[in-house]
Amino acid sequence: MHDAYEPVPILEKLPLQIDCLAAWDDWLLVGTKPGHLLLYRIKKDAGTNRFEVTLEKSNKNFSKKIQQVFSVSAVSLPSFVSENNIHVHDLLTFQQITVVSKARGATLFACDLQQSSSGEAKLRMCVAVKRKIQLYYWKDREFHELQGDFAAPDIPKSMAWCENSICVGFKRDYYLIRMDGRGSVKELFPTGKQLEPLVAPLADGKVAVGQDDLTVVLNEEGVCTQKCALNWTDIPVAMEHQPPYIIAVLSRYVEIRTLEPRLLVQSVELQRPRFITSAGSNVVYVASNHFVWRLVPISIASQIRQLLQDKQFELALQLAKMKDDSDADKRQQIHHIQNLFAFNLFCQKRFDDSMQVFAKLGTDPTHVIGLYPDLLPSDYRKQLHYPNPLPVLSGAELEKAHLALIDYLTQKRSHLVKQLNDSDPFTTSPLMEGTPTIKSRKKLLQIIDTTLLKCYLHTNVALVSPLLRLENNHCHIEESEYVLKKAHKYSELIILYEKKGLHQKALQVLLDQSTKANSPLKGHERTVQYLQRLGVENLGIIFEFSPWVLKICPEDGLKIFTEDLTEVETLPRDKVLNFLKEGFQELAIPYLEHIIHLWDETRPEFHNVLIQLYLEKVQGLMKVYLNSLPEGQTPVAAGKEAGELGEYRSKLLSFLEVSSSYEPERLISDFPFDGLLEERALLLGRMGKHEQALFIYVHILKDTRMAEEYCHGHYDPSTNGNKDVYLSLLRMYLSPPDVHFLGPIKMELCEPQANLQAALKVLQLHHSKLNTTKAINLLPANTQIQEIQVFLESVLEEKAGRKRFDQVLKSLLQAEFLRVQEEHIFHQQVKCVITDEKTCRVCKKKIGNRYKVTFFIHYSCRTINNEDT
Repeated sequence: MHDAYEPVPILEKLPLQIDCLAAWDDWLLVGTKPGHLLLYRIKKDAGTNRFEVTLEKSNKNFSKKIQQVFSVSAVSLPSFVSENNIHVHDLLTFQQITVVSKARGATLFACDLQQSSSGEAKLRMCVAVKRKIQLYYWKDREFHELQGDFAAPDIPKSMAWCENSICVGFKRDYYLIRMDGRGSVKELFPTGKQLEPLVAPLADGKVAVGQDDLTVVLNEEGVCTQKCALNWTDIPVAMEHQPPYIIAVLSRYVEIRTLEPRLLVQSVELQRPRFITSAGSNVVYVASNHFVWRLVPISIASQIRQLLQDKQFELALQLAKMKDDSDADKRQQIHHIQNLFAFNLFCQKRFDDSMQVFAKLGTDPTHVIGLYPDLLPSDYRKQLHYPNPLPVLSGAELEKAHLALIDYLTQKRSHLVKQLNDSDPFTTSPLMEGTPTIKSRKKLLQIIDTTLLKCYLHTNVALVSPLLRLENNHCHIEESEYVLKKAHKYSELIILYEKKGLHQKALQVLLDQSTKANSPLKGHERTVQYLQRLGVENLGIIFEFSPWVLKICPEDGLKIFTEDLTEVETLPRDKVLNFLKEGFQELAIPYLEHIIHLWDETRPEFHNVLIQLYLEKVQGLMKVYLNSLPEGQTPVAAGKEAGELGEYRSKLLSFLEVSSSYEPERLISDFPFDGLLEERALLLGRMGKHEQALFIYVHILKDTRMAEEYCHGHYDPSTNGNKDVYLSLLRMYLSPPDVHFLGPIKMELCEPQANLQAALKVLQLHHSKLNTTKAINLLPANTQIQEIQVFLESVLEEKAGRKRFDQVLKSLLQAEFLRVQEEHIFHQQVKCVITDEKTCRVCKKKIGNRYKVTFFIHYSCRTINNEDT
């Protein structure tokens, strides 16, 4: 509690019993039981709380007591109930202006003065006449009916305006009457055990309604706007609102409270107070039957000092906003109080509320972080000062505090990231004057991110990785490294290193942890994944840290260079190949197979190297294979050998046949003359030396099937070198060359012999692919006429079939041409005349001659109508 008001006597031992009073400016109007109306002028002595009281005027013309008085200085008139009617008099002369004749029998009235945006005052009045409520408005020095009378369920005992509603208290219940033209009535709640209901208007347009020793605040909808009711020490008999205080007259004293926060501020003991009124802000009069006091407010500065000592910061803030200081001084004091308030909330362990206030104030986040233990570097933490000793936090309280700090820092971080590239100067306010603040956005972001990392380690470890993966993560490397190692969070440490570009540190940690039994990073999988993401700019690091994986698990190690990732595919393949050939020769073939077959590598150098590597493998295995054969046993067909030899030779043959990117001229010299003839034949064929290739198939390997397959694969009637390949086969059967045709072959070969039957079979099966004249000229003179006749009949039959096919196709094309011509002539006969009267069927506008039209539709409108051109 603190002193908000000081009671000062104004009138003492008045001989007449006071029944009502009203005030405005320096004037006090007192209505008495005998019917006297007294007007006093109240002047305050400068520098003291003493008042000069002068009776300026009295009116004794009322025969009955004055029940209620109300002054309206804005329109210069007082209204009061006397002789059961509403009398309107001038404020200073008491001259009667008018009497509301319809209100005869009135027992109660309430006025509402509204200020329009133009500054014009509008006065409304509601009058209780028995069980009716009448409504009036003031105009041209008269009260006029606002709308029809409302029927009330009982005789009103208390009432007040509430925006466009009237709250009425009856003997047992409170009601709300809406001014919506229909007079809607809403029953609120019972009045309680008190003898008289109490309804008092508040400064913000709401009303305070009493129920025994409780008071609730209602809006014009009749809805309670406060979470909890005000609880008085006794039942109030009258009430006045002086923001931020609400003053209630109790049976033995005046009690002063606040609505927000709900506080008992002061109890002023007076002799049987009954009435209260105000003449505006900070001018409050309280009266008993024969005494009048004025409640003089204590200076706001004194109140604020006392409130800050009592740690009542919310009320101190409300008072600070009411001070008459300059705007700059007022802002500074409000900011200081708000900081103290936020700090006090933290000390009360209301962490979420404290962080919300700090966020609104723009307090330097490092000062907020300093409230927590072990989050700031000790050197910087020693520079921070706080109003009071900090609370000791541990266990669940510390976790709750960390969660509130996380929300606060996340909000601050988002705001800072958006302003990171702004050129505007950056400032934050200190929690205590004189404490240093951070001037750099980047440095502050570094502190915030590092603090978030520490908080996540204390509260929710699952959030550490997402924080470190942020592209704009500003965590301090050394500090973050220390706390992560201390917490044994090596997976998160790897993410930190990766995002900061410290790849060698990350890979060294992975290497160290790979052999530890209980480590989540045990094994080589994480190293493989990490190396796959490094890309071409870190090729040296890849070559530095991949060997240990390639040694212990070649298959997984090769994935460093073959995974289907953009970073892996863009690695320089020639450098990778050289790296593998130098240290891991056995992986060069799988690597080349991958880039050629899966990544469609077409550069000749890679195809050449793969063939050379296949050849090396096959030659080494072939020697072992031939040496292991029993004497007199012939080797099996090429590619059909058992084991690795068959596998690699099959791959070599297939690749020589399928690939179109290798250079046979450069490779053929690598192949031996005493073996691997099938491979040599494929190289010769790729070089266009078909007769040499066919010589190998026909006269060395003596495999006519392979020779025909070779011709089938190379025959191309549109290419000069390949269109006579079957003729070359025929020549090889009929006129075989010398045994030295291929060159210095180190093999014992028999002299090649002609094979007329095989030649005739070629004539029979492939006559359409042979030049007839050249084929006949190749046949020996002793060839039987019957065999030549069969060949010629097949040729003529094929030519005749081709001719018939061409004739049918010509007829079909001629018929299609005639049909198109006929359709063209038909469409040319259609005529469409566009005149100025023609309108578009869609937009209804005239088409004119400058638009392309479609069935009298603008070209631009046709999509609306879904028409085709």
